Amino acid sequence: MPDAQDMIRATRGDLVESTHRGHAVVMDAGGIAMAWGDPDAVIYPRSSCKMLQALPLIEAGVDLPSERMALACASHQGAALHVEGVRHWLADMGLGEDDLMCGPEPSRDTDLRHAMIRAHEAPGQVHNNCSGKHAGFLALTRHLGAGPAYVDPDHPVQKAVRAAFEEVTGEDSPGFGFDGCSAPNFATTTTGLARAMQRFASAGQGGGGRDGAMAALRDAMIAHPMLVAGEGRACTELMAACTTPAAIKTGAEGVFVAILPERGMGVALKIADGATRASEAAIAAILVHLGALDPEHPAARRRLGVPIVNRAGLEVGRIEAMAGFPA
Repeated sequence: MPDAQDMIRATRGDLVESTHRGHAVVMDAGGIAMAWGDPDAVIYPRSSCKMLQALPLIEAGVDLPSERMALACASHQGAALHVEGVRHWLADMGLGEDDLMCGPEPSRDTDLRHAMIRAHEAPGQVHNNCSGKHAGFLALTRHLGAGPAYVDPDHPVQKAVRAAFEEVTGEDSPGFGFDGCSAPNFATTTTGLARAMQRFASAGQGGGGRDGAMAALRDAMIAHPMLVAGEGRACTELMAACTTPAAIKTGAEGVFVAILPERGMGVALKIADGATRASEAAIAAILVHLGALDPEHPAARRRLGVPIVNRAGLEVGRIEAMAGFPA
């Protein structure tokens, strides 16, 4: 098996201070178009696979506006637009915040978090960055008439998620771990995750069944990048910056995926040490290599070729792609 490949480095002066290694696959209709590291490395996709977790909901025929489909795929900031979107969705289902099972989390939006602190208001489950995904789980639970414990791996919702996950990745999952929001997260290879993203990329608009559901979720993400993540976040900024339509999604511990429908390509990336700074730089480098992102765009420059500045404002190093990656 090949080792993880050197991808991103941090330099200080003339010395390479840190190196980030990883695995990545670009898949097109013919199979693996490009790969770095070990394409068969088994990983947890974490939140990068939320469009797969939402797939059974749309396949079941639950009618949702595109904004709610985007929220179902989101790892959001917990800003006002995200919180209110989830609250309204729950209310329309006759449910409330207590029906969620993702756990409370302080808002990641600075303005809202500070306002809540000043108001002595405790963070709730709607502020959790996965609350949109969980609202989607509740919508499918309601549609199926299933019990409330929707994060149980044996619950009909999670059985449907696992079945869809394995079918679209084209691999049997070797197992799962529980995510930060308590939902099971099914493992797959980097190739399996890229294969799933390629299938989302090639799904035709306006169709029925799985193909139509994948296209609807993909297009909702592309149409609503602010709902998928939020202000200042890599997913949102890179989607807006790409020169071709792209659905881009991060996952914890150094995972990123990209869906490029006009090119029929899917990308999956895992940084071995889990560093976010490296995963953001690496996905930007791959998108630049594919011609989907202008390297001079501010969203790219904020993540690739980033100067390291000390407290006196002096540039003392850089974060950059290493030689041989992604070329």
